[in-house]
Amino acid sequence: MDHFQIRGGVLNAEDVPLPRIAEEVGTPVYVYSRATLERHARVFRAGLAPVAEQSGHEPLIAFAVKSNPNLAVLKVLANEGYGADVVSGGELTRALAAGMPAEKIVFSGVGKTRAELELGLEKQIGQFNIESREEGCELAELAAKLGRTAQATLRINPDVDAKTHEKISTGKAENKFGIPLVHALEVFDELAHLEGLNLRGVAVHIGSQLLDLEPLESAFAKVGQLVADLRQAGHKITHVDLGGGLGVPYKAGENPPSPSDYGSMVARATDGWGVHLAFEPGRVIAGNAGVLLTRVIRVKRGGNGPPFVIVDAAMNDLARPALYGAWHDFDAVEPSGESMTANIVGPICETGDTFARDRECDALQSGDLAVFRTAGAYGATMASSYNSRGFVAEVMVSGSQYAVVADRIAAAAIMDAERVPDFLS
Repeated sequence: MDHFQIRGGVLNAEDVPLPRIAEEVGTPVYVYSRATLERHARVFRAGLAPVAEQSGHEPLIAFAVKSNPNLAVLKVLANEGYGADVVSGGELTRALAAGMPAEKIVFSGVGKTRAELELGLEKQIGQFNIESREEGCELAELAAKLGRTAQATLRINPDVDAKTHEKISTGKAENKFGIPLVHALEVFDELAHLEGLNLRGVAVHIGSQLLDLEPLESAFAKVGQLVADLRQAGHKITHVDLGGGLGVPYKAGENPPSPSDYGSMVARATDGWGVHLAFEPGRVIAGNAGVLLTRVIRVKRGGNGPPFVIVDAAMNDLARPALYGAWHDFDAVEPSGESMTANIVGPICETGDTFARDRECDALQSGDLAVFRTAGAYGATMASSYNSRGFVAEVMVSGSQYAVVADRIAAAAIMDAERVPDFLS
């Protein structure tokens, strides 16, 4: 459920009509619903109730900052008691700035730099998810040098097909993430003996936008066996990070598992582990909490095919359709009740700047407003300034109020950061 509903013939974000935001802020613009973020955060936590009851520990829920790093979004989730799963020093800094406690921050990612490892140690974050033997050795060396002990888990690659898009699959043998399961015992044993490192468990994450629990349950079974094997080898295992990846419905007919379904599966899969569990949801919290509001520039009649509805949002604002062929529902803000079949495209000079082909949608004409739904995750965070278009603005709605939570950055402002050197004068 989200809080973007038609009232009096006009699409509202909570109690704010979207035409008001378009008029006052301009388009394109991302619009987030605080109420939806809060609801999703609470539903996900409630879904994990069987896990908390069984383990005797309240699990750590670390929001995947990469899905939506806007400070206002992070602040809402910090207020809900969430921590952060970060994959860069910049995301770590954002999480702290939004009020997420350092001890609730998990640092993932295959390419942490030396400076980023030092930053995590300096801020005394709760956990590093180590992705390689080399990273573990470097982290231990830095921690010992600083007189710190890095709390860490070893991320393993279980070689499980997440049955999702190949570009967001992270748990197969050919993916770059984690330690191959066959080498996990060896690498864990080596790193566990290093000064400066408290290697207290393991982590796993097999991919994003998962619509089936079976791959997750299969991966968790392998993790459970590894935990048993590590304990048998004499290691003390107290923490397991089970990652994220739960999908959301982008279009009618998609029926991803609910947080309740997920929580029941996790409770079953982890029965008897006796560990503190961590989770890294992103899309399932933020996806349906945002839309991309856009205006139709014109409708261009095609040849023998459908017309092109050209909107002022483009692939630089919402990259998922161009990158993954991803679907986003496309709805008029003031639907007339009539429909059309159209190709939905943006103004960028690329054929790839296409949001939908042969899409049955609300009838639209020049000047009309429309939204791309389920754009609260992997939307603005993946934006670029391609074609010198600048960066899209972001707005958060709370009841009858709204605020701009990320300014529109004009192309001229980006150009101001560039220089022509004297030798070209």
